[in-house]
Amino acid sequence: MNTLYITGSGVSAASGIPTFRGKDGFWTIGSKNYTPMEMATRAMYENNPSEFLAWYYHRFATYRNHGPNEVHHWLSDKNLITQNIDGLDGKAGNKDYIAIHGRLDQMTVFHHQGDNVTPQATLWNNVDESNLHRSLLALFNIENHQPKLNHSLKPFVLLFDEYYTELYRITEAQSRMIAADKMVFMGTSFSVNITQMALEIARSYSIPIEIVDPDPAHVLHSNVSYKKMTALEYIQQKG
Repeated sequence: MNTLYITGSGVSAASGIPTFRGKDGFWTIGSKNYTPMEMATRAMYENNPSEFLAWYYHRFATYRNHGPNEVHHWLSDKNLITQNIDGLDGKAGNKDYIAIHGRLDQMTVFHHQGDNVTPQATLWNNVDESNLHRSLLALFNIENHQPKLNHSLKPFVLLFDEYYTELYRITEAQSRMIAADKMVFMGTSFSVNITQMALEIARSYSIPIEIVDPDPAHVLHSNVSYKKMTALEYIQQKG
């Protein structure tokens, strides 16, 4: 059976990484002057790159050395699309997973959306925390507090005011959804576009779905099975 697993931040919770919309989550905690929804935007990167990069650095650097948990290892040989940007599925050994929202250990040239660019490693270890803002601007090749198109660098992450492009392997992701015999959603709140897209495809192609979550979101689908448990409990049950 061709089962497609679609994972959200609940899967990385056991690795000590806060879920995105939980009490201590990434999108719950903003900066001093901006909400997370304002911070995580292309507009903020363009207009206030120093604050944008510092915010992302604090969120990423705190968890960059965390390792994958049992769920990531169990998924390492599975057909997988993850919404997570922590890169833990790659650390667990999955060679062909789709990181549909990008990866915070990588960056790209700042480009028009849709342009063909290649992600490269972000050398976070080169950041000097004693001079954080200046150091980050240097790392991302930003001069005079103004990112320059096709010259400066930008974190490889899909921001709220951006859209899915081939950089994020969106066509391949849709093809995997259509070809699936079953979709299993793990640790996701169904609050982002990719889960809605998957749900729509599942309905259109009559693909059965499972929702694995201690407090699962209820969805409109004729063939849905709710597993009220953590991802860790689910894989232990599967053996």
